[in-house]
Parts: sequence; C-alpha cells; structure tokens
Amino acid sequence: MNIFQAIILAIIEGITEYLPISSTGHMIIASSFMGIDNDDFTKIFEVNIQFGTIISVIILYWKRFFQSLEFYYKLLVAFLPAAVIGFLLNDYIDMLLESVVVVAVMLVLGGIVLIFIDRIFEGKAHEDEITYPKALKIGFYQCIAMIPGVSRSAASIIGGMTQKLSRKTAAEFSFFLAVPTMFAASAYKMLKGYMDGSLNFSGEQIKLLAIGNVVGFLVALAAIKFFIGFLQKYGFKVFGYYRIIVGLVILALIAMGYDLNV
Repeated sequence: MNIFQAIILAIIEGITEYLPISSTGHMIIASSFMGIDNDDFTKIFEVNIQFGTIISVIILYWKRFFQSLEFYYKLLVAFLPAAVIGFLLNDYIDMLLESVVVVAVMLVLGGIVLIFIDRIFEGKAHEDEITYPKALKIGFYQCIAMIPGVSRSAASIIGGMTQKLSRKTAAEFSFFLAVPTMFAASAYKMLKGYMDGSLNFSGEQIKLLAIGNVVGFLVALAAIKFFIGFLQKYGFKVFGYYRIIVGLVILALIAMGYDLNV
C-alpha cells in the first residue's frame, strides 16, 4: 500500500462509515480495484483508520458525550452484543471479509430493504427517548453488520427505528454507538497485529496510519453533517438504489471473469 492508496481508502472510510452503504464493503471493493495486497497490515489499516472517524463524532457531539453517566451506560448496554459476538466469531468474520461476492450480495439485499424502510416505519418512528431495553435491541441489530456489505450504520439505525425512534435520533445514537464499537475493533486488531508481528510500527506503517486517520477524520466531519440533513429530508431510498447499483455492477464484473479478490 502506498500513500495515494491510503488516502483513497481513508476518503472512502470517512464518507461511508456513517452512511448506510457499508464502509467495509466499499474499502474491500476499492482495495480490489486498486490491486492492494490483502495482507495483514491492509486489514489492520482498514480497521484502524476508524479512529479518525470516531474522533469526528466526539468533536461534533462533544456536549452529548459529557451530559451524564447514564449516556455512557446506555452506550455500554448497546455495545455489549457486538463485543461478545464479535469476539466469539472473529475468525469467521475475517473469512467473510475476504469475499467480494458476499459484499456485493449484501449491498443488493440491504439496498432493497432501504428502498422500503421509510414506508414501513412511516408514522411509527417518532420517539426521542432511548431506554436501556431499546439500547440493547439496537446493539443486537448492529451485530448484523458483522456480515460485510450490510453496513453498521444502516443496521443500527433501522434497529433504532424498530424501537420507534425518529430517524434523526436513531442516526445520532448510531453515531454514538460507533465510538465504543469501532474503538474496540480497532484496538483489538492493533493488539492482535502487534502480537503476531504483522504490525511492527515501522516508520512507513506509522506514516500510513497517521495519514489515514487524519483524512478519515476530516472527511467524516462533512459526511455526518450531510447525512443528518439529507436523511431528515429525503429518507433512505436514494441510498438503497445506490447500494443495488453498486452490488449489481460488482456481480456483473465477477460474472464476466474479472477477479476482484486480491
């Protein structure tokens, strides 16, 4: 991986992490198209640059992060399902991450869901209070995104809407939930990489990780502001059509013999 490729991946991460279009899926696809080796450091890089996007949420919503202890307790409750299931199924999840076909199929299926999701919850999702039971259920919905191509943002937002939360409240809680979830995933990947020797913190690795996090942070700031306004005005349908188009294009390329797996 060179600096240019690191910047491209970070831009994709910053744009897609908080949009319901699957950041992991887009980075896997981008890595394939750019011919980036699917080595251990690439996998660590793609997870680690989430640190930058985490900071963007804390900066934009810093008042909410210092409002009360109960806020953190609810985040913890919502985070627990992903922490337990992610730890138990880590090897299986890593295997799925290597399949572009899985990503493409889930992009299409998730897109179909998003096209109809506004109609399904029309007039039903309007509450702003997040209780502990609601937080836990949202946490289980987030676990669906362990399948690459699903989108953590989409899964947790839809989970919030099933609990009658408004689109804005569900989206913002999804942003907040990303902080402990992605921090844990990034820290675990870095520790595992350091222990097995794939991450040695060489000058080149540190440079790529620093560039990736800075770019991801800056792009995510703009993406979050855009998404909240767009979601309130237009809903999910546009994202659904986008996912379907991208997924079908990828499946078509694979059917024509293009090897998108690196």
